[in-house]
Amino acid sequence: MTINESETIRGWLTGRLPDGFFVGAPEVTVDREEITVVGPLADPESAEGATDDERAAAASGRAKEFRERTREQRVAVARELEQRTGRRVSWGVDVGGRRVLFTTASVPVMTRLRQPERLVLDTLVDSGVARSRSEALGWCVKLVAGNAEEWLTDLRSAMEQVAQVRQQGPTVPTA
Repeated sequence: MTINESETIRGWLTGRLPDGFFVGAPEVTVDREEITVVGPLADPESAEGATDDERAAAASGRAKEFRERTREQRVAVARELEQRTGRRVSWGVDVGGRRVLFTTASVPVMTRLRQPERLVLDTLVDSGVARSRSEALGWCVKLVAGNAEEWLTDLRSAMEQVAQVRQQGPTVPTA
């Protein structure tokens, strides 16, 4: 996937979503299989002195209300975008300081691991941290992502710069 493709998807969504659908611009994340659209919602008003649990419940209720009210519109937009891109579209909202994802794709990833790596996964399974090697591998990926976020952000930025330089480069004539 190119930066240009991601920008095109984000731009199309900006134009396609109804005005006022979210209270701000949605965050659009694109990978090879999925497009995730997460939009901000207005925080629900809570009574003065409301507890954290009360505010969390209000945010959860706001997310559910939005999900139900916009279902037909989201499905229509997703169908159009899926036909344009060949990727599944997932939705979510940010409300009350929480991210609520309505739908997400769980995509199998093939990997080959040598015995030392398999032993790590088996330890996680045997100890009850994970129910399967697949879940253990997902847990490991989340752990790395959480502990290396700054590095991953720098790496993604460098990849974007390389893609921009490639786009600006000369084209090779075809025979």
